[in-house]
Amino acid sequence: MQIHFEGRRALVTGAAHGIGRAIAAALAADGAQVTAADILADELQSVVADGGGRITAAACDLTRKSDVQALAAQHGPFDILVHSAGGVCGQAGRPLEEIEEGDWDAIVAINMKAAFLLAQAVAPGMKQKGYGRMVFISSGAGLGVSLTGIQAYASAKAGEIGLTRQLGHELGRFGITVNSVAPGFVRSNPSTERQWEAYGPDGQRALVERIATRRLGRADDIANAVLFLASEQASWITGQTLPVDGGK
Repeated sequence: MQIHFEGRRALVTGAAHGIGRAIAAALAADGAQVTAADILADELQSVVADGGGRITAAACDLTRKSDVQALAAQHGPFDILVHSAGGVCGQAGRPLEEIEEGDWDAIVAINMKAAFLLAQAVAPGMKQKGYGRMVFISSGAGLGVSLTGIQAYASAKAGEIGLTRQLGHELGRFGITVNSVAPGFVRSNPSTERQWEAYGPDGQRALVERIATRRLGRADDIANAVLFLASEQASWITGQTLPVDGGK
């Protein structure tokens, strides 16, 4: 099975590092013209430099509707949307009664609200083409208990999975599929590195031993799953969440 994206335009968020960067690079390597979006504008420059002329940078606050609409208007229309931005916004797990409203809102905004705003911005162009692929990077935390202990993160990722199901149902008649990938633990950015270190040697060993394949995930493991769901070969898959976690 040959997957290629020549002639396709893709938008990848959270592309400055980690999983998002790996996805942007993989799509470009397989022929897509990629808009790499992130709020970390300076870090996008190396992504562009490594993209072989197929990656364009776009600095954007994905929690602001005006920014997202401008992004779609300037760089679209898109055939493919991959929303990889998100995470825990530098937070650590705390008891429920200690959570500030602003901390909750920040995590929900960049994970779930941004997914909604992005889908809303790119859907009209996809409808006009009669073709589209949306892939949201959710998390194992959206399917079960979050290893981070962060209530807002687990809730936002579960909400992203619900949005996937609903949009898959709504947009399928227009030739648009909507799916999500739920990664297991991947050391792909500063937040996950801090989490990994916090486990300590015993906790790290226990985490790996709970994985069937006995290894942590890599960013390219997630990118490979995204490429399939973003391809023409996945045209009869929609509203689904694919765990990519090494087996639990």
